[in-house]
Amino acid sequence: MLRIDGLTAAYDGPLALSDVSLRLEKGEILGLLGANNSGKSTLINCISGLVRPLAGRISFEGADITRLKPHQRVAYGIVQVPEGRQVFPKMSVLENLLLGGTSHAARPQRPKRLEQVFALFPRLAERRPQAAGTLSGGEQQMLAIGRALMSGPRLLMLDEPSLGLSPLFVQIIFKALAELNAKGLTILLIEQNLTLTLAYAARGVVLERGHIAIEGTREMLKDDPRTRAAYLGL
Repeated sequence: MLRIDGLTAAYDGPLALSDVSLRLEKGEILGLLGANNSGKSTLINCISGLVRPLAGRISFEGADITRLKPHQRVAYGIVQVPEGRQVFPKMSVLENLLLGGTSHAARPQRPKRLEQVFALFPRLAERRPQAAGTLSGGEQQMLAIGRALMSGPRLLMLDEPSLGLSPLFVQIIFKALAELNAKGLTILLIEQNLTLTLAYAARGVVLERGHIAIEGTREMLKDDPRTRAAYLGL
């Protein structure tokens, strides 16, 4: 579904990514692992169009999307749930969700997708008139995922969905991701919790200082001592 070839990217300093190539198959969960500042967030920001690469190519189902704007990539079905959730705090839960389905193609599907989001996260249905800023961290994470689902994604990218959440909410969030994947949604997952990632992702990529250090199945990564070394930045 997604193919990245020789991707190189930077902000205003050293390279954040250098000659990164990877493949993501339709219907799989791929885990992106690595220490802080290893390039994980930069990689998905390049895929979503928030960062323009210096070199390389990104293709989605055979189409070159390297130079497309972020909203054009959403039209392809590429949607990102950002780190820190970034809900609109003064708007209600319902208003936040509706904003996720404002594109011309998504608008007719909003009633059906609202039902799907509320079925996945019943707590959001209970909180629909409530200001998003008054929700707990776990509820805001549900809302951020629900907002992304309103656009009808085909590739869902998540940046640290368990960050700062209680174990109960982590379990709820990852159970929901597993349900979505079982229905065919392809997921690219950045997650600090190595054990949690490998419990859900059949395959993983470990980034180290902007390079791919290790790539393989969950069994390969679990058994490779370099995984924890790279993950911990040792």
